[in-house]
Amino acid sequence: MRIAIAGATGNIGSRTVAVLEQAGHEVVRISRSLGVDLITGNGLDAALTGVEAVLDATSYEAADREDAVASFGASTRNLLAAERRAGVRHHVLLSIVGIDRIEGGNAHYAGKREQERLVAEGPVPWTIVPVTQFHDFAATVTDWTEHDGVAEIPPLLVQPIAPDDVASILAEITTSAPQGRYRDVAGPEPQDLVDMARRSNDARGHAVKLVPTWASLLGPEMAGDVLLPGDGARIAATTFDQWLTHAH
Repeated sequence: MRIAIAGATGNIGSRTVAVLEQAGHEVVRISRSLGVDLITGNGLDAALTGVEAVLDATSYEAADREDAVASFGASTRNLLAAERRAGVRHHVLLSIVGIDRIEGGNAHYAGKREQERLVAEGPVPWTIVPVTQFHDFAATVTDWTEHDGVAEIPPLLVQPIAPDDVASILAEITTSAPQGRYRDVAGPEPQDLVDMARRSNDARGHAVKLVPTWASLLGPEMAGDVLLPGDGARIAATTFDQWLTHAH
């Protein structure tokens, strides 16, 4: 099967490419660094020639909500239009558990909601896959907020999942028939993000003082169980402890 991966050089995209190629599929990598620009549409038609399914695992670092909605919106519109011209039969979107339950939230979540809306209303049969935060999310937040040896961490309750598990599930879904909105996908255990950050930093030998606060990246609208998977979720096997042991 000929499959295109948008965001093919990213954390999840690159892993999904590897899973699909190992299974014998022909994978077309879509990335700005590889000469295909989703924001402008340059190179898209050529990239999607003969493609049967597309996985969108892209991400953008947006300056604000308006920028995020514009960037995610432009790339999704261009991708869906090119897919329709190419006769693509399945569009798969990697999304985030809980963003439909949050009023406001950060800029990234606003952009992802716009993506979901365009895909659900678009011309290509689709599957939206809501996934919880990844096991490496706590270390990423530390790196985003660290200044002078201090990092501000929102005290989120999450149920993180291993990136390799995400890639395997996405590969399975992308090679299957469109399913509409897929059930929530999560790791096996709820975790406190501050504790995850502490353990992640210890494992990578990174000395930093952690300050739990809602005044940094994410606000109190993210508190409680809003980011946890709903009933009937698909639970991946790899625990945070297992991942932490093998990742460092």
